[in-house]
Order: sequence, then C-alpha cells, then structure tokens
Amino acid sequence: MIPSSGGAFEVLVDGATVYSKLETGRFPDERGLVREMGDKL
Repeated sequence: MIPSSGGAFEVLVDGATVYSKLETGRFPDERGLVREMGDKL
C-alpha cells in the first residue's frame, strides 16, 4: 500500500491498474474488485 492524498484510491496488481477512483469518481464494489484482483493473479 502506498499512502496518497487528494481522494485517490488506486488498486494495482503487478503494475496494472485494476481500479481507479480518480477515473470513476466513486469507490469500487468490494466483491467486483476482489474478483478482478483474483483474475489478475
């Protein structure tokens, strides 16, 4: 985890962005995010 400021909530797996709150403007659905992270692993 890397602390941030300015409302950023970015989730990366092996350098690939899985979710970006800065792009969507909202927090992710927890189940969907976990599923996407699992798919990348």
